[in-house]
Amino acid sequence: MRIAPLLRVVAGLLLAVILLAGAGAAGTSRAAVPMQSRFFTTSDGVRLHYLEAGNRNDHTLVFVPGWTMPAWIFDRQVEAFAKSYRVIAFDPRGQGDSEIASSGYDPARRGRDIGDLIAQLGGRPVLVVAWSLGVLDTLDYVKTAGDGRISGLVLVDNSIGEDPPPPAPPPQTGHAPKPPHEVFMRRFVRSMFRTHQSEAWLDRLTETCLRTPEPAARLLLAYPVPRSFWREAVYSTDKPVLYVVRPRWTAQAENLVNKHKSAEMALFADAGHALFVDEAARFNARLADFIHRKIWP
Repeated sequence: MRIAPLLRVVAGLLLAVILLAGAGAAGTSRAAVPMQSRFFTTSDGVRLHYLEAGNRNDHTLVFVPGWTMPAWIFDRQVEAFAKSYRVIAFDPRGQGDSEIASSGYDPARRGRDIGDLIAQLGGRPVLVVAWSLGVLDTLDYVKTAGDGRISGLVLVDNSIGEDPPPPAPPPQTGHAPKPPHEVFMRRFVRSMFRTHQSEAWLDRLTETCLRTPEPAARLLLAYPVPRSFWREAVYSTDKPVLYVVRPRWTAQAENLVNKHKSAEMALFADAGHALFVDEAARFNARLADFIHRKIWP
């Protein structure tokens, strides 16, 4: 029996269990960890915001949120991982506490914003954990700038351009008027969760998302690149990749694992789109295990 690999597996499972316990506590009492609010200026002169927690001398995790979402939606991950790592939660341009820029709501510029953030952080390569639209922004960064400043990728619940393509939306019947933007956003925010979230928390999240101007929000939903762009991006790196998905993306995840020598998948069958909120303890444990085995053993 090879003892060393076995010990590494056991140690990884132990770390995951420890973080699982901590994350479970965070999901109830939600005791705050010391967190700093910081800003930097991008290469095109836009002032962007991020949250920072943990020891600056530790390895760094960078969390990138989805469409119109704020950095603080990752608060359960910040609480769990700041005990062992330097944790950064990013507000992309036009989101959270970042500047409402007049332009730059496209994947190329948003990818450069992530590169500017990583350069601002300095130090060793980082692990990027990107969710939803943040997956596309991060893949643009990797395809354009390369993977020299990252240790790996965690891509959460969005297409990566693999086969099969997402199913076409059902045909529209009738001509029901589109609801006002605020009404649409309130419905959208509530649709992301399968577990109970307090009305006060959902209202706060909705109000934060509404800070993104409607024209910018529309641009973010119309990225003008073919699906193959994202597929080429994810295969352009041989760094470890964890693809965390709901059933909609299972086939894409299986294809990625079969073709990418350093990729693995995690399926969250019963969670909503914000699965790291719905099943925070499980997500944190799976991420901790991935980090321990593949990123920083």
